[in-house]
Amino acid sequence: MLELRPSCEHCDKKLPANCSDARICSYECTFCLACADGILAGVCPNCGGGFVPRPIRPQKEWKQGLSTAKQPPSDTRVYKPVDVTAHKSFAAAIRIMPAEER
Repeated sequence: MLELRPSCEHCDKKLPANCSDARICSYECTFCLACADGILAGVCPNCGGGFVPRPIRPQKEWKQGLSTAKQPPSDTRVYKPVDVTAHKSFAAAIRIMPAEER
């Protein structure tokens, strides 16, 4: 089950569980859309992978035990601002490859 981290790792923008502009990589590194597409150019600074929209967990319990009320999102913030200059160098060769080929 995804943690649904509460904020962007770079800018610390709040990303509630029902937020549609949260992006994650396969390791659940979490960034807002502006940082993922802009500053990070679609390359996760932690693993080099790509980003996808983070799924939204239902608030209503449509099936027993499955909702944010029964399985709440994480409240642990991960705040690790990216060194933008270093990331540009790191991402230069990676970002031209499709994420599925990285």
